[in-house]
Amino acid sequence: MAAAPKHLLHVYVARDTALKLTLLERPKSVEDLDGDFSLHYEDPDFDGDLCVLVDIQELPEKGTLRVIRPEGDTSSTASSDTDILPHVPAIQRQRSWPDHFVVPSSGYEMEHILEEGNQTIYGFKPYPHEKELAIAAQALITAYPCLRMTAGEDGGLGWKRHIGYKVASYRNNLAKAGVAEVAINTGRRSRNKPDNDHPHQNIKKARKAEVNYIINLPKEETPATLETMRQEIIHEVEKTEKNQLVIGKLMNTTYALRHQEIVGALVAPQVRDVVDRWPALLMESQVFAEFHRINNVNLRNQFYKELDRHTPKLLTLFRDKARKTGKIAEQLTKRALVLRALPVYLCEDASKFFRTSNSADGPDLTETPVALLTVVTDDTADAALFSPESIFIVMEDEILVSGPTNLADSFLVLFGYIYDNKPLKGRLLTLKNDLFNE
Repeated sequence: MAAAPKHLLHVYVARDTALKLTLLERPKSVEDLDGDFSLHYEDPDFDGDLCVLVDIQELPEKGTLRVIRPEGDTSSTASSDTDILPHVPAIQRQRSWPDHFVVPSSGYEMEHILEEGNQTIYGFKPYPHEKELAIAAQALITAYPCLRMTAGEDGGLGWKRHIGYKVASYRNNLAKAGVAEVAINTGRRSRNKPDNDHPHQNIKKARKAEVNYIINLPKEETPATLETMRQEIIHEVEKTEKNQLVIGKLMNTTYALRHQEIVGALVAPQVRDVVDRWPALLMESQVFAEFHRINNVNLRNQFYKELDRHTPKLLTLFRDKARKTGKIAEQLTKRALVLRALPVYLCEDASKFFRTSNSADGPDLTETPVALLTVVTDDTADAALFSPESIFIVMEDEILVSGPTNLADSFLVLFGYIYDNKPLKGRLLTLKNDLFNE
């Protein structure tokens, strides 16, 4: 004789306790299951949302019931065929250790937050120094004291090392994905490549003030499409009425190609070669724009902000030296005068940098790596400073471009071309210490 069919119900007694019950027959009505609680079932017509069970016919053949007890009720209630067990507090363990431990999911929102956290340090720089890792570790244990790993001075030594490993692992993943800034340092010395560079020496990375060392081409762009844009830039620059917006947009899009050409060159290209390929860099607006692309700094605002901030102290230093040597005039009160006085204060020969002539064709520029050539028609001593006819920026023994007629502004544009954030040495380091020495 065939066995009577069994009806399988999953009955949730409470949120934290699930019982699987096998019933010999399907209850004829809700009242047969009811007690001092209400029953809810997962209704397939409403995407599995819980609905109050009113008609037993609405219950699927294999269904899930949730038992909702009155608040504070812990007594047991029984029917003829099954026992409903009392609620077990969540703090009590209810299961044995599994054969395979499964880490519970943190949910999409938390996983997204963790992924963002993994990228935060790389968002600042891909190759952080030991001190920078220590700062990140200290910030972590300050925000979450429970994560303190050691009893050291700051408690973050272990995290500093761990964060360093995580950043290195993240770099490896990015390199495999083709991110140029870290992929450029792959293929270093290994067991199979014993003659290659040491993994931790001569790493190609952005200098202190740079945002990126090298970047990938824009998505959906290729060297061929960017080369077409470069030709468009040349055509636009040659126009009498230049469209600054179009030039700026094209220069932004082609920045990655331009940067790769310069950084990736085996020999540093000459300035003239660069501006011949990218003539928009002879425009003052694009000098400042390119500086911002490289350093994420507004050159004009930052330069004059720092110059004006240090002008009072510079004037004091100049006057102190003037009393001793008589080489610096007392009337130094403006930006241009401060800039002209700097070489004198540093005991440098400024004659090769600040050049003066009656015409742009006059002076011999041989062995002039960088200079400002001021053309004057007035022979008075102050003409070059206060009323120049024109000022030209000289680089690598030739006039590169005509700069603004204001000496300070021309100096600013020149700074945009030659800026290199190297450690200060000698007299410049002394001057810096004097400026910040209150």
